[in-house]
Amino acid sequence: MAIVAPAANPFLCSSPSLSTPHPSRRFALQCLPSRTSHKPLLSKRSIRAPRASPSSSSSATEESQPPKSKAAEEGDQYEVELDKPYGLKFMKGSDRGTYIDAIAPGSNADRSGKFTVGDKVIATSAVFGTEIWPAAEYGRTMYTIRQRIGPLLMKMEKRYGKLPGAADLTEREIIRAERNSGVVSDRMQNYLRKQQQKEQRQNDLREGLKLYRPTMLKKETFVILFLIEIMANFLIHSRSGKYEDALEKFESMLGSRPEPDEISVASYNVACCYSKLNQVQAALSALEDAMKAGYEDFKTIRNDPDLAQARASEEFEPLLKKFDESFINESAINAIKSIFGFNKK
Repeated sequence: MAIVAPAANPFLCSSPSLSTPHPSRRFALQCLPSRTSHKPLLSKRSIRAPRASPSSSSSATEESQPPKSKAAEEGDQYEVELDKPYGLKFMKGSDRGTYIDAIAPGSNADRSGKFTVGDKVIATSAVFGTEIWPAAEYGRTMYTIRQRIGPLLMKMEKRYGKLPGAADLTEREIIRAERNSGVVSDRMQNYLRKQQQKEQRQNDLREGLKLYRPTMLKKETFVILFLIEIMANFLIHSRSGKYEDALEKFESMLGSRPEPDEISVASYNVACCYSKLNQVQAALSALEDAMKAGYEDFKTIRNDPDLAQARASEEFEPLLKKFDESFINESAINAIKSIFGFNKK
């Protein structure tokens, strides 16, 4: 027997009973009575636009965006041959690779029109000859670039201004890092990261000094950086240093965006190592970097036996006089005296 819906609500109805071969089994479709007899079944709140599934939305986004080329996904590569001075400043990435940090305006690298800040070095010319060496970790790559004899061929990976470091993390890795960070603020995380980088730079500098001048390195130089700087000015007599290994440590430290005082110390020791290896141009280049960063002990530079090979170059004195204020002031005084005739007898 079918159940009849109340007549007060014409929207509610029941279906007739279904006849089946088994009369004992009868089924009836019944609509539940509504709680209010004068409201429509569908209210305004219950009418909602259908939600797009994630697959459909992602497919729509993919259709709206132009497809990326395979070269863009893998990273375009290019080759450039440069003469010295190159006009490139390099930095060490989180993967210990070598990246372009800055391009000097008007330099050979700038005039080539191919380099972009953030591009990665993937291969370079060997120290001499036509052989191409795959880029190793930062310190070794810089050692090769500085010592290169003749034009330098560089094979690069285009990164379109994307610097190495945090930007290389995927979205999932960033979310995971944020989730694991707890209540630590971004500022605190940056501070801790910088402290860690500074400790690594100082460790590289210490290791380089141990390899460069091991017999006279005192334990006190392991304490803080300014003690290392003081000792570095006087550790000039050891001849048993492993200069190539020391260079790798010094160069690695220089690629980590150090402070100016750290740059001056490391660059000066790099210059000494190259001079001991009779790589005069590399020594002069590193010495110029040291003085640009504020190294002002010109008396030591003029008397350090480790710089003997560099001092023999005709380019040494002109380079030093560009930064030695005492020489500049003396020249200016002599020029004034000559103008007013003070030097005349």
